[in-house]
Amino acid sequence: TAAAYESLVTQMTARSVTRVYSALVWGIPASVNGVIDAPIGRDHRDVTRMAVVVDGRASRTHYALEQSFHTPREASLLECRLETGRTHQIRVHLASIGHPVVGDAQYGGARAGIRAGRPMLHARELAFDHPRTGERVSFQVVAPADFATLVATLS
Repeated sequence: TAAAYESLVTQMTARSVTRVYSALVWGIPASVNGVIDAPIGRDHRDVTRMAVVVDGRASRTHYALEQSFHTPREASLLECRLETGRTHQIRVHLASIGHPVVGDAQYGGARAGIRAGRPMLHARELAFDHPRTGERVSFQVVAPADFATLVATLS
């Protein structure tokens, strides 16, 4: 309904919708927890890509190290929580700190050592207030087989 739509838009604008992702990235972050607070906009050199740019829109991603791997190359499993929701935000932010998403050819994550046919990024949880009842609802999704298999192989 229109009322439900308006409620969800209001929650997104107020940043009260919880969005949690799992990201398999190259390397191991120096800090086990962090916040990437960097504006995102169109890449001035390639308008088909997004990038951290001075004149971009405010963007904030929180991350936490869940697991690290040392073979065949260093990689990490991160939990990422979006405070804002920009196009390709997690991919751009993680690449900007030197830890691109494994399998992400567009933002630097396509490297030798780990085979992935796509960016290893998984939307695992979404939570918001129900538009009619106001009750907090949460939806969790298990990782797809290719993601789970790759993490298990690295473990």
